[in-house]
Amino acid sequence: MHRIAVIPGDGTGPEVVREGLKVLEAVAATTGFDFETREFDYGGDRWLAKGETLPEGAVDELKEFKAIYLGAIGHPDVKPGILEQGILLRLRFDLDQYINLRPVKLYPGVDCPLKDKGPEDIDMVVVRENTEGLYVGSGGFTRKGTAQEIAIQESVNTRMGVERCIRYAFEACRERDKDRKLTLCGKTNVLTYAWDLWERTFNEVGKEYPTISTDYAHVDATCMWMVKNPEWFDVIVTDNMFGDIITDLGAMIQGGMGIAAGGNINPAGTSMFEPIGGSAPKYTGKNVINPLAAIAAVQMMLDFLGEKKAATLIEDAIIRALGSGEIPSLSAGKMGMGTDEVGDLIAKYVREGS
Repeated sequence: MHRIAVIPGDGTGPEVVREGLKVLEAVAATTGFDFETREFDYGGDRWLAKGETLPEGAVDELKEFKAIYLGAIGHPDVKPGILEQGILLRLRFDLDQYINLRPVKLYPGVDCPLKDKGPEDIDMVVVRENTEGLYVGSGGFTRKGTAQEIAIQESVNTRMGVERCIRYAFEACRERDKDRKLTLCGKTNVLTYAWDLWERTFNEVGKEYPTISTDYAHVDATCMWMVKNPEWFDVIVTDNMFGDIITDLGAMIQGGMGIAAGGNINPAGTSMFEPIGGSAPKYTGKNVINPLAAIAAVQMMLDFLGEKKAATLIEDAIIRALGSGEIPSLSAGKMGMGTDEVGDLIAKYVREGS
């Protein structure tokens, strides 16, 4: 029995979560595992009504679940940063979800903005450190509001945090068993203290994985090569800030936010899975938003929960739907069918794929 917490969230989040749960029900019935869900109303509406993001005891309650399925966070009537810091970052930090895992994979039938690049060229995974770096919020102001104001934002990197992220990346590269190549993405020529730690740790841990080749690229060069030669990358490991940037670039080269999903992973605890795109409030209730990223998040969640066959069935169903031409575009309102019909289609292909 898999216990899953569901946070539909804001905007179109509840719509895409509904389709993801539809596919989850189909694949559970097909492969024979049991699950139960419990919904939590964390998001903009709760903040506006009660003035709180997460109530007292929320984190401890969520620890009772192995996985969290998240729709979207972001409300037009709530100041940016309140929900993101009060819900997303707090859950990542308090649940010690120290890995942000982002597959970047171009599926057949999906338009890629890169000239002459196809599915055989774009198939990589980004392992991003998720609980340290600039996102810790360490720093402050001096003389705020004056002409002499000073703002300091500190990047916090610990040996423990860096090493466990790098080890996870080596293990992911070995398990993936594609090119067996791990790239460290950083900025060692300028950010000398943090990236000295990252580079030394990377080289030391790498000695324990002789079957995996390693290389290094500055973050600016990584962005360049992801566009020019994405086929060079297998697994990339990087820090919180650089990972945040290159994964959005990755989403674009794989076809857009409509297909990109990610996981916030605590290998020994509660992990959270979500579509990468935002809440898209202008599309709320119109049945036009693309739910494929939310469905792909279910695929990642099931893989994490050990339901490998179920995860494969969902990915195969997505590939079949996209390759068939039935979904001509991943953009909202241009899919050729409604949000609910896309969910129905993937659920149908899941059942047929068994």
